[in-house]
This record gives sequence, structure tokens and C-alpha cells, in this order.
Amino acid sequence: MKKQELAVNRRTLVMSLASTAVIAAGSHSSAHAAEDHADFLFVQTSKGMTFDAATKTLTLKDVSPTTLFFADRPERIAGNMTTAAFLPFWGEGADSFLSDPPNADISVLDGETLHQTVAVLMDPRLDGSDLIYTVKTIEGTFPATGENVSVFIDVIGMPLTPLSFAGARRRGFRRAYMYR
Repeated sequence: MKKQELAVNRRTLVMSLASTAVIAAGSHSSAHAAEDHADFLFVQTSKGMTFDAATKTLTLKDVSPTTLFFADRPERIAGNMTTAAFLPFWGEGADSFLSDPPNADISVLDGETLHQTVAVLMDPRLDGSDLIYTVKTIEGTFPATGENVSVFIDVIGMPLTPLSFAGARRRGFRRAYMYR
């Protein structure tokens, strides 16, 4: 099979499983809804960055194609998703980053100096291998350039399986997985 056909088949499988999850989730009572949510944090890394103070634009150069997520107590869940799959969290909805943009701690190495800046992340977009955010600085300052960047993105309350549709419950244990 061709690579493109594999991607389409994988997408079809994921959508079929998601549809099944939606149907299964419909059978759960709303009393389970509160139990099926966890607070997730996200981590993005890149080889470098630039900051344009005039436009308040942070560009993560050669960003990792993978965004990590994790939750702590009571549900310990960890996994990763493609960075492209992370961007739709800025979509519409009461629990979206669009309605409540996340804070992030951005750690940047400038030579041997570590810069840590806390900022609100808004309007993400991918441009090739670069991820661009509009930012509002809360604390600290961004260097104009830097290397070895880590972005620690604040909590968002989401279904226990953050990439599932309607928060379909998983049985028994949580496991790490990758979403494409």
C-alpha cells in the first residue's frame, strides 16, 4: 500500500473508533461526567526561537512534531500527540484555549543563560516546522533569539482521554499513546 493510502486507512480507523466511543459515551449518565475529566499540562520543545517585540510574536523554530501531555493525581495519564493535532484546542467552545488562553512558562537558553518567561499563548499557527504564537508577557522578558526552548503549558480540564470524542471512558488503566 502507498503511504497516502495507509494514512487514509488509519484516519478512517480512528474516526470509526471515535464514533463508537461517542455512541458508548452516550450510554453513560451525566453523573460520570465530572469523574471523566482531568487537568492536563502540555510540553512543547524546539531547537530555537525568535521573539518580535513589536508584533508580540514568539516563533518556535524547528518545533518538535510531538506535543507531550500529562495529568497527575488522581489519574496519572501521559501521552503525546502531533503538534498539529494540538492546535485545534484553540477552537470554539467553553473549555477551549480560545475562550480561556493558557499561560505558559517558556524556558529559553541564550548561550549559557536561562531565560524564563511566563506568557499567555494565543493564535497558534504552524509555518512549516515553525510554530508561531502571539503572546502577552506576564512575567519576565523574552530574548530576541535563543536555543533549546521548552514551553510548559498550563492546565486545561479535559476528558480523561484528551483526544477522545465526548470523553469516552477507558477501562482498567490509563496508557500512553500517540495521536496523529
